[in-house]
Amino acid sequence: MEEITVDKNKIASCGLYCGACRKFLYGKCHGCKDNEKASWCKIRQCCKSKGYHTCAECECDVRECKTYSNFISKVFALIFKSDRPACIRYIKEHGEMAYAEEMAKRQCQTIKR
Repeated sequence: MEEITVDKNKIASCGLYCGACRKFLYGKCHGCKDNEKASWCKIRQCCKSKGYHTCAECECDVRECKTYSNFISKVFALIFKSDRPACIRYIKEHGEMAYAEEMAKRQCQTIKR
């Protein structure tokens, strides 16, 4: 298993920190950014089409974005007690590197509700 490290390139488009994901750390996933198998992810597609690294670069509020705040994301948030909009706010306020540092310190892939 890899160690959790600080790397802004391990931040998914939606704000999850892949660098602290068990599947990623065990080598069972390449992370969201470079994982072509994640082509089903509409958030990833949207960010790539606009040249964004994450939704934090978009002028839209993710809570009002239909691509970001869809049914699947709400189920995900419920199951994992995840607050992905808080992740995006953190990135907007402090930057990607600070977010990667915070998530590595917390050893988790999302800000919890």
